[in-house]
Amino acid sequence: PFIASKRGYVDDVIMPHSTRKRVARSLAMLRNKSVENPWRKHGNIPL
Repeated sequence: PFIASKRGYVDDVIMPHSTRKRVARSLAMLRNKSVENPWRKHGNIPL
């Protein structure tokens, strides 16, 4: 996995002993995330 990480194929390599902490931190960060859809630029025209 380190060669793939060096080449940029993966974002990060998580060691087995720190997996639980990293996953819990990531889920806690996403807990308050709100997804907003972008406003429509164009309406639907009748065809």
